[in-house]
Amino acid sequence: MMRRFLPILLLLAAVIAAPILLRRNSELAAAGHAQDRLVIITPHNETIRSEFGEAFAAHWKAKTGRTLYIDWRIPGGTSDITRVLNSSFEAAEALAKKQNPGHEAEAVKKSGVGMDLFFGGGEPDFAGQMSKDRFVELEVFKTHPEWFKEDVIPAKFTGENYYNPKHLWVGTCLSQMGICYNADSVRRLGILPPRRWADLADPAYAGYVALADPTKSGSVTRMFEMMIQEQMKKRIVKGKEDDEAAKEEGWKNGINLLQAMAANARYFTDAASKIPHDVAQGDALAGTCIDFYGRSYEEKLGRRGPTRLLWIPPLGGTSISVDPIAVLRGAPHSEIAQEFVTFVLSDAGQLLWNYKAGAPGGPRETSPRRLPVRRDLYTVKNLPWFSDPDALPYERSGGFEYDAALTNSAFNVLRQVYRAMCMDTHQEMKEAWDLMRRNGGTLEEIAATPAGKVFFDTSHLGYSHVMKELVPLVGRKDNMAKLDISREMARISGIFRENYKKAAAMAREGGRP
Repeated sequence: MMRRFLPILLLLAAVIAAPILLRRNSELAAAGHAQDRLVIITPHNETIRSEFGEAFAAHWKAKTGRTLYIDWRIPGGTSDITRVLNSSFEAAEALAKKQNPGHEAEAVKKSGVGMDLFFGGGEPDFAGQMSKDRFVELEVFKTHPEWFKEDVIPAKFTGENYYNPKHLWVGTCLSQMGICYNADSVRRLGILPPRRWADLADPAYAGYVALADPTKSGSVTRMFEMMIQEQMKKRIVKGKEDDEAAKEEGWKNGINLLQAMAANARYFTDAASKIPHDVAQGDALAGTCIDFYGRSYEEKLGRRGPTRLLWIPPLGGTSISVDPIAVLRGAPHSEIAQEFVTFVLSDAGQLLWNYKAGAPGGPRETSPRRLPVRRDLYTVKNLPWFSDPDALPYERSGGFEYDAALTNSAFNVLRQVYRAMCMDTHQEMKEAWDLMRRNGGTLEEIAATPAGKVFFDTSHLGYSHVMKELVPLVGRKDNMAKLDISREMARISGIFRENYKKAAAMAREGGRP
């Protein structure tokens, strides 16, 4: 009888033992057994958390002889992290004031939220927290001043800041927004592959474009902001940067580009990482995504043969920004947090971003496929070990310069306006778009029709109106601000919805009003 069940018992034993036997040794200690602890709030994916967690734990043990547990806090994207930090700090500050009457200001400056580091995201997210005095000065600027020279980490590149002048945050790796597309699908449909942002607004892409929700992601909002800036820069003549008419025209063209692209959209996802997955599967033809999402999927598919997913930076339409890191005010483990920042900027930490898995000094399991911020590490010695040796961001930036003075103050307005203009009204938008493009024609030809002029009417959302009226409104902090903003966005959404309905009716009647 026992002999009959022996194969089954051996198989069960193998299933139970396999994970234990195959598991790599981990430098990270379990929560209840570690001598030290570090708490990091981050939007970074599991690969980055795992690789940097293991590498830093090994570094910390080698330096101090102590074991470390990293408590990763992952509430979602950067917008979710902003909400968590805002609510946590506001509660901590209110408690500090209550417990320290007469010394409220001093107590608030020392108050913390039980977290040490904010790791990953975009400059706008860090600028918002910095404006509320929630970061402390980074020691790495004093201990390693040689890293902050122009030929190592420049203060600014492609118009983007790479570290804060007051040393409250610093970029750790480079990020570039771009386009991913399915090469097989493009060939099958007989259309040209995308090369610029405007290509995703081509009527031939209707129903095939995957987009992300900017209210959930700061990087997506920045991408839409760059699309608008690209159009504005085309209209602004050098030497006449104060030409308001040129700014208005460029702004309108940018908003219209976002409309046409949204009209082509299959969906608006909360998770930006979903886009390259769906494009790779053929569920979408093309979409917008950050460089490392595209490259990671290229790598996964390439292991099984020629990859059908390709990622490109749009010609002349994207800057190269950084993912920052900062030590939070009141960090309970500030010494370890400061050391983590230094490690991430060291040779070992920087090469971890893009070295191939298994390379000497590289990641253990998977390359994060990010690009180091330190330009001195793109060397003949290091590049052969890179997963992306041809990226060379400092040599091939594409020529786009982000101009904060043009649109940065409208950043938070843009994400709300986009929802009102494109997402809340998507059903009416798509119905009108499908009717308008049924007779063919380019985007320019469709926009020139009577229906197209109504569809793309943004007279109620001009550049001057946004900067003078909406930016101050969204920036208000009084009790009535949220209600007033909600009302204004409902008004804007209502105008667009009526425009789309009217455009659809005109298209049905052959363009007659």
